[in-house]
Amino acid sequence: GSTADAAISAKSVIKNHYANTFNKETVNAKLKVKYIGKSDLPGVTASLRIKKNDTIWISLTKLGFPIGKALITPNRVSYYEKINHTYFDGDFALLSNWLGADLDFEKVQNLLLGQSILDLKKDKFNINLKENKYLLTPKKQYDLFSILFMINPDNFKMNSQEIIQKNENKTLKIDYGNYSKIQGELFPTTIKIAASDIKNTSTIDVDYKSVEFNKPVSFPFSIPSNYQQIVLK
Repeated sequence: GSTADAAISAKSVIKNHYANTFNKETVNAKLKVKYIGKSDLPGVTASLRIKKNDTIWISLTKLGFPIGKALITPNRVSYYEKINHTYFDGDFALLSNWLGADLDFEKVQNLLLGQSILDLKKDKFNINLKENKYLLTPKKQYDLFSILFMINPDNFKMNSQEIIQKNENKTLKIDYGNYSKIQGELFPTTIKIAASDIKNTSTIDVDYKSVEFNKPVSFPFSIPSNYQQIVLK
């Protein structure tokens, strides 16, 4: 990889990050997912389909059997899982609560694509070099949360991003492995999502096995009739 340039400005790094924004219309991917948390879910296979800025669809299978599906649109998060016969159909509160950061559609999409989950153009940032990466932190940290971003010097994609909710002691940290070039597009090969509070840490390891862009995608989804709705406390 490239060596980080000690003379570069935060503004240039941010400009380059956005110059490398994901530019395809659809994603069709197969992934391996491992979830470790309150209840472990090792070795799940997932299909991920994204229609950019419109729909994110995930279907989970274990040993070839379907175990759950999620459908995310800009206004809605719906999912059901077949192990306990539960479902959720509502806004982003459940997902935000679960991952410990205030999420919306664009943030979830960016998380999956290796892009900044916050708009870096809105604030002024300090830049430091750390482990041959560009470390960006806001010049003025926010009252309720602190953030930091590590950006790769060779492709200006995210190496890691971290959001800490100060008042609730919650941390969301997203680490990316190498990026590979697929159809001219830089795409993460692995993502590790770690969400923690004072008591628990949950981690989701995502391993992209195959990725295709700009193929037609469909989003079949219907919640089975006798499932129990999850209610946020």
